[in-house]
Amino acid sequence: MEVRETGIDGVLMFVPRPYRDDRGLFTRTFDAAVGARRGVVFGEHAQDSQSRSATGVLRGLHGRLGDGESKLVRVSAGAVLDVVVDARPGSPTFGRHVSAVLDDHDFVALWVPAGCLNGFQVLRGPADLQYRIDRPHDPSEDVAVRYDDPDLGIAWRPGEPVLSQRDLAAGSWEQLVERLRRP
Repeated sequence: MEVRETGIDGVLMFVPRPYRDDRGLFTRTFDAAVGARRGVVFGEHAQDSQSRSATGVLRGLHGRLGDGESKLVRVSAGAVLDVVVDARPGSPTFGRHVSAVLDDHDFVALWVPAGCLNGFQVLRGPADLQYRIDRPHDPSEDVAVRYDDPDLGIAWRPGEPVLSQRDLAAGSWEQLVERLRRP
């Protein structure tokens, strides 16, 4: 398994080497020893979650305040454009974003550190995303930023996305930055 830097401090791509033959394929989707060498340690991870979304659905940008949550994200069916925004005050890459295509062919997993926002747009659905999360979810810490915020300038794929009411009502990047500055 190869680990690649992404340009955002602490956001890593875990790239497996699927074995394919006439029966299908086998791949390791994560290796704790490889992750630990790069600072990705779950210990007793708190939660595994899954979402299923149709083509065109866009979810995000979502994150957590307080201690946040770190998560390993991968796609087991379909394909998505996954975006991570660094929302960690004091980070050398604060306010920057990276994107990666996650799909059911290459099985790349993306490590999203606590304090980052995450969202995805389904390119080929239905898309099943698996999340391995390092702490229990606390809804009182939830934050959301509009996917199309001009201050972030994320290059989503063309077309009108299918959005939830929560994502349509999400605040701006500027509002989140102001909130993060409060003691």
